[in-house]
Amino acid sequence: MKRSGSITAKLILAFLAVSVTVLALASGITYWLTVREFKQLVFNQSRDQFVSDVGLYYQMNGSWEGVQEYVNLRNTSPQPGVPGPGVGQPPVNPNGGQNLPSSITFLLADVTGKVLVPAGQFQVGQTLPSATLEQGTAVDVSRKQVGTVLVIGSPPPLGGLELQYLNRTNMALLYAALGAALVSLGLGTILARTLTHPLRKLTAAIHAMAKGDLKQHVQVNSSDELSELATAFNQMSADLDRLNISRRQMTADIAHDLRSPLTVIGGYVESIRDGVLKPTPERLDTIHAEVMHLQRLVEDLRTLSQADAGELRLHREPMAPLALLEQIAKSYNQMAAQNKVTLEVQAQPDLPVIRLDQDRMAQVFGNLIGNSLRYTPQGGRILLTAGQEKDMLIFHVQDNGQGISPEVLPYIFDRFYRADSARSQGGESGLGLAIARSVVEAHGGSISAESAVGQGTKIKMVFPLP
Repeated sequence: MKRSGSITAKLILAFLAVSVTVLALASGITYWLTVREFKQLVFNQSRDQFVSDVGLYYQMNGSWEGVQEYVNLRNTSPQPGVPGPGVGQPPVNPNGGQNLPSSITFLLADVTGKVLVPAGQFQVGQTLPSATLEQGTAVDVSRKQVGTVLVIGSPPPLGGLELQYLNRTNMALLYAALGAALVSLGLGTILARTLTHPLRKLTAAIHAMAKGDLKQHVQVNSSDELSELATAFNQMSADLDRLNISRRQMTADIAHDLRSPLTVIGGYVESIRDGVLKPTPERLDTIHAEVMHLQRLVEDLRTLSQADAGELRLHREPMAPLALLEQIAKSYNQMAAQNKVTLEVQAQPDLPVIRLDQDRMAQVFGNLIGNSLRYTPQGGRILLTAGQEKDMLIFHVQDNGQGISPEVLPYIFDRFYRADSARSQGGESGLGLAIARSVVEAHGGSISAESAVGQGTKIKMVFPLP
């Protein structure tokens, strides 16, 4: 639970950090743009006012004579509505020029480019090049250009009203940031708890499994990665529970299979030792048969344990599929005849040779044919076939016996799984098909089954060709 809480806290902090970062960037950009636009506004107002004032002067006097004194007087004694020092026009220095190079200043030239009001490095009487004049603002009187105004220097600092507006804007941004942070904190908490709720449920289910309750189911009402994780966990839990049940059933089956022959052997040996029975050949044959049954059971368990550990040794040798099937059929023809079941082989003689462990494959086919003989009625048929599909060699063992129910079919090859009563008569432990799958997979192949109740079963084995 501590880990889940830690994830929740991290998610909340992540949401909060992202929100604060975005707000800080937005506030900084907004403030920068506002200051820049305000400076541009002050500059435009100052320039337009200066152009209007000198244009009015020319219109009233009919010439530029005395315009420098007018501009100096205008700057030192601003009229209402006319920008003065601190708003857009710095004070005039004692030499008649404008100081404060970091502030905005205006230069006035006539239509010929001759400087009338100096600024910066330009002096009165100096003629400006045409390229410089093209960058200025024309002074028009009666729709006729009479001069040009040039801007020298940088935009002026903001005045008191502008700074007050910016301060109010900053406070509004601060309040908005605090409000957004609180909203982000609340939403982040809700989202974090929503996202981690399935994890808490999974953690609780895992703790329950650690205590031995393997059958757990976690319900997640979403369609994201957490839902996929919950689905995988539910499948794992169901598989573990099923395997645990199969293991317990398998233990009971093995104990029963061991107890029955041991009881028979022990009873005969004790009776012979006490002189109650004589050691006749028939009784010794019975004891021998039970011993062989125990050996087969132990060998099956050993084969499965080797397959589980990846230590199942194979002695591969090239063999023709048709020859393999004919040899196996020859071994089981007598048993099939006793059960009044027909055992047939169908395969093309020109099938490619494949390298297989003959003894292991005989064990596989023996388990499959044994199952088919056990559940195929008299007059039935078992068909062994081999064929080729692209680069795969395919074997089939098909019967027309009882078939397997659909709910059992997916699990018949599982280790430690015992099928229903239709496939578990006669003390069978259910190891044959598990061994068959282990041997086929050790050869790099695969095995599957198709079946329908009352119509028979078809086992398919696929092996890659070299």
